[in-house]
Amino acid sequence: MKRQMIYRTVASAAIFVVVGFVFLQAADACTRVLWNDSGLNVVVGRTMDWPESTQPEIVVFPRGMKRDGGLLGTETAVKVNPAKWTSKYASMVVPVYGIGTADGFNEAGLAIHMLYLKSTDFGPRDPSKPGVQTGLWGQYALDNTATVAQALALLKKIQPVMVEMHGHKATVHLALEDATGDSAILEYINGKLVIHHGRQYRVMTNDPSYDQQLALLQKMKKEVDFAHPSSNTPLPGNVSATDRFQRASYFSALLPKPKNEREEVASILSIMRNVSVPFGAPYQSFGIYNTEYRTVIDLNIKRYYFELTTAPNVIWADLMKFDLNPGASVMVLNPDNTGLSGNVTDRFHRAEKAPF
Repeated sequence: MKRQMIYRTVASAAIFVVVGFVFLQAADACTRVLWNDSGLNVVVGRTMDWPESTQPEIVVFPRGMKRDGGLLGTETAVKVNPAKWTSKYASMVVPVYGIGTADGFNEAGLAIHMLYLKSTDFGPRDPSKPGVQTGLWGQYALDNTATVAQALALLKKIQPVMVEMHGHKATVHLALEDATGDSAILEYINGKLVIHHGRQYRVMTNDPSYDQQLALLQKMKKEVDFAHPSSNTPLPGNVSATDRFQRASYFSALLPKPKNEREEVASILSIMRNVSVPFGAPYQSFGIYNTEYRTVIDLNIKRYYFELTTAPNVIWADLMKFDLNPGASVMVLNPDNTGLSGNVTDRFHRAEKAPF
């Protein structure tokens, strides 16, 4: 059964015809978990939760890509002072609807993840700052910076510009991490940029805002003994953003030290599957969309793992095996193919038209 048919069956009451980069205001979606103290590599996982196909492809961009941060497909989303740049770093990303980057990393080992946050407010447009339409917020960091610290310094100089289509706004917050294990969460609350910067910020879901999520987690830790887990430990078990945040934090703290990369990736995937939203959680009852795909990034060896929830196969690709020099072809792979399995680096093909 094709992916679109499955999503219509599971969430028929919640399907919207979406054109462009849109995050519907009534939905919580997605989870990100960073593992930066395994003793091996720095790895990060995320889930993408949505009611229909976001048309995910795995795309490799070489260095030297020219970007216009004001473009949204064929439209101009930033009328005044749009940011324009040429990428310094190559990247491997998963676009959303072909016009923005939902998830990905670059050759320096910096990764980004955009997740839904209903309370996002970028504030009124400040024309003194270059503007970047929301879908390219994370890609701007990937193209131009190598570390979390560099990305934070750069992102303070630009302004994300809200994208609105069909009455729905792209309200998102941004997670960053790099190959050293550094981490940051960026949110715009009441028009102000709020940054949580530090290795300790490993888990991110959705609403409420991150400071409130952290407060809820501290309250949970007073009631749940992380140091002495047992099968009787009471854990939030539903699919809300707060439940997923607390459950991901709990099980992440229990992960055993891996012996090799295979165990490390399997461990983080086990967490991402634990906090995924199953097809049996219909939107009309839960107010949350089912998980469309899961990813894991190894930031040290630059490997991207991808798991489509409507397919029984896990695939991966190595960014550093591609030609990343300026002028090289943009390479693309459609993961919606049950014939794919394991290392698919050599299954990419030249893109007829590069996304955004």
